Amino acid sequence: MEEQVVLVDSAGNAIGTAPKTSVHGQETPLHLAFSSYVFDQDSRVLLTRRATHKLTWPGVWTNSCCGHPLPGEPLDHAVIRRLSYELGLTVDRADLMLPTFTYRAVMPNGIVEHELCPVYRVMVDTSATPNPDEVDEVRWMPWKEFADGVLSTLLAISPWCREQVPLLNELGTNPLDWRPAPLKDLPPAALRSAAQPANGQ
Repeated sequence: MEEQVVLVDSAGNAIGTAPKTSVHGQETPLHLAFSSYVFDQDSRVLLTRRATHKLTWPGVWTNSCCGHPLPGEPLDHAVIRRLSYELGLTVDRADLMLPTFTYRAVMPNGIVEHELCPVYRVMVDTSATPNPDEVDEVRWMPWKEFADGVLSTLLAISPWCREQVPLLNELGTNPLDWRPAPLKDLPPAALRSAAQPANGQ
């Protein structure tokens, strides 16, 4: 069965679902997604270069992992699931940092990305094993060096990452000290899923 994404209105309410392969085009509807930033104990961030066969921003360097929750799936569960699939990372927690981040970006060929995209921080103590279906390359970079490069526009990075980094930097210079945002600040479409137990009961 084809993977579905959750469509949302401008207030963050779920208004339906659509096949993932059908929503990314020149009139991409707003839909629910996530971004995650993986850190080690030395405050290095894990960067990934998107696979060159991807529809949106192929071959572009970006943050650790992005994706879409399945209908009814809590966002933090989606983060953990995709980190395992894309990077072979086993984690047990994802901390909410930017609950209501939203962006719209247009590729040179006209394809649009339009997402309500809460941002998460994840801590790991193991190496990543990239899945070539999703990721061409990974590298670790000290957060300050990375943030300074993005803020100065000297570092080429995905458009959503370019918008997220200044907001994350406002949380403090050391990502290990960032205080998670309250779950209640998530948009309604994500908040309803977050309230559900992992077993769905």
